[in-house]
Amino acid sequence: MTTFSNSISPRRFIVFTAGLLFAIAPCLASAQLLGPEGIPAKEKKSKQRRESVEWLWQYSPPPADGRENELLQDPRFQPLLKKYLTAPQAFWGPQAGVRRSLADTAFDFLAVPGTVSAENDRYLTITGCVFHFCSNRGLLWVDLNAPQPLMAFAAIDWTTENQPPDDPASTYTLWIFTDQALSPQREDSNRIPSALLKSLQQWAAKPPAGSKHRQNITTAVLVDPDGTPHELSSDVLGINGTDTKKKD
Repeated sequence: MTTFSNSISPRRFIVFTAGLLFAIAPCLASAQLLGPEGIPAKEKKSKQRRESVEWLWQYSPPPADGRENELLQDPRFQPLLKKYLTAPQAFWGPQAGVRRSLADTAFDFLAVPGTVSAENDRYLTITGCVFHFCSNRGLLWVDLNAPQPLMAFAAIDWTTENQPPDDPASTYTLWIFTDQALSPQREDSNRIPSALLKSLQQWAAKPPAGSKHRQNITTAVLVDPDGTPHELSSDVLGINGTDTKKKD
């Protein structure tokens, strides 16, 4: 019979056993937590830092119409457009060759300053028009309080080339681009925000600079960030004349 005196002393055995249990205890606890199949623990997700675009707020009223001219000259403005307005567009620019980027298109449609307005200490609406062609108008809308800044660019584009743009019979297309996919369905969680619809309705109801006539918008298109277009009806936008089909 082997005795402790011939192999290892009782004290050394106790120390060795205690050390062994101390070493394997975390493994045993981990195995109990994970269960028999050893399901791995979920990796911790790093929190996305919310980007601040609150610097835009300084260009809102006062004065009454805001300070869009200064906004257009802010060195942060064009990089902001390039970051958030990335969808492809096919309505503006040369018919042959490469079209202008959406960010450059937005800047073109805001080149002649209009107004900067604020609502509910949260939403900014910036309007303008194309240089030397104010029948083509632009609107930039920003939700400064969204989890991630929500930006929309809308353009009213003249489509009737055989009639002058100031002719009441001329037709226009309303293009709406957003940096996040939005749904025209009111019941969807990602539906078009009511504040954006309100801004679009008020903007479209006003005649362009130098005209007495409200523009005849016959087509409206919502474009996803990946370029997928969705034609909208007048009951979705609340803008008269957005249907392409005449009602009986």
